[in-house]
Amino acid sequence: MKLLRFFIRYFPPGIILEYKEGGSIKTKSIDLLDLTLDTDPDELLVEIQQSEPLITESRTEQVRELIHRLQQKQAHNGSFSLHQEVHVHLLPLTNVAFNKSGSKFITGSYDRRCRVWDTTSGQQLLSLEGHTNIVAAVAFNNPYGDKIATGSFDRTCKLWCAQTGSCLHSLRGHSAEIRCLAFNPQSTLVATGSMDASVKLWDVKKGKEVATLKGHSAEILSLCFNSVGSQLVTGSSDQTVVIWDVASESLVHMLVGHTGEISNAQFNWDCSLIVSGSLDKTCKVWEAVSGRCVATLVAHTEEVLDVCFDSTGQLIATASADGTARVFNAATCECMATLEGHKGEILKICFSPQGNTILTASSDKTARLWDVQTGDCLQILTGHTLEIFSCAFNYEGDTIITGSADNTCRIWRCKDEA
Repeated sequence: MKLLRFFIRYFPPGIILEYKEGGSIKTKSIDLLDLTLDTDPDELLVEIQQSEPLITESRTEQVRELIHRLQQKQAHNGSFSLHQEVHVHLLPLTNVAFNKSGSKFITGSYDRRCRVWDTTSGQQLLSLEGHTNIVAAVAFNNPYGDKIATGSFDRTCKLWCAQTGSCLHSLRGHSAEIRCLAFNPQSTLVATGSMDASVKLWDVKKGKEVATLKGHSAEILSLCFNSVGSQLVTGSSDQTVVIWDVASESLVHMLVGHTGEISNAQFNWDCSLIVSGSLDKTCKVWEAVSGRCVATLVAHTEEVLDVCFDSTGQLIATASADGTARVFNAATCECMATLEGHKGEILKICFSPQGNTILTASSDKTARLWDVQTGDCLQILTGHTLEIFSCAFNYEGDTIITGSADNTCRIWRCKDEA
């Protein structure tokens, strides 16, 4: 084997090795999920060298520099200030999403249109028109960002060119409204979940249906690929979560135990765990391989409306209609922090890419930033006049977008701590 070059992955932290073996060029990753600002780079370098024969003495300085760059990205970004308010649609928004760099974002709406916006200027770049009913789901094919998928209550999914706004394919086949969608990491497939209780897989390049996944008995409310694209997890109003094998197009496990509809379900980074949130007021953590329930998290007093892992898969965050959010250790399932302060239900929750901050969106018209370790509220983002139903960080963690029922998006930029 011969090492050709390095690539760096900031979130979760890792180093990708490109090497030649025989006549083939291959890649492997060194995951550094426990990397912090306090990690000793020299000690870590020794550990890497001991476990990875491709890292020879001549490459140590390069690896040390990559570790240093990864540590620099772990630093907290500071507070945020309003950069732009964008009046995006005439009717309420349904969803918002960044491209990977955060240079663009897309909005879907009850007005049947999708719009693509420049994050810096707040100017509209594209108007994607063609759906005949509510646009319920939108996504960029990150990390590439050259395509957009939109799912609608008109029962179709459309694939668009992110540069020109031209419609590449209209994907037809569902017999009821599309509620959710996602690209696989390779951007070769897009999955759609529908009120017809099925999931469909579509070939992105050809615009053709690849498979129909049946197993749920009621509408699909959430879906998510794992980080390598080999499996898909879906949550349904039938109170179950299903793990699907993408290659064989088969049901691997049906996860039974919740007594209310599933609000969200996600894989962690290494694909070993799944977290699910439910209107039964609980979250459950499941082993992806066995389908066994590892723990039931019962900290909330009202419905759990959203759940997520941090980028390393080591922490879980939950958001509830009781107005609180919680942070759990994914390995022990112990509650690390309770986030209290919102005056209404929390509709959306996400970690910053660095994993040290949590962002919440609430029906109380505010979004809040929280310290993951202490649970302290770091900042309240105000200005929306109706509930905030969506929020997101960009890949770098220095830009936030909040989407509200007041028909506006607010773009927030990080202020340097200096």
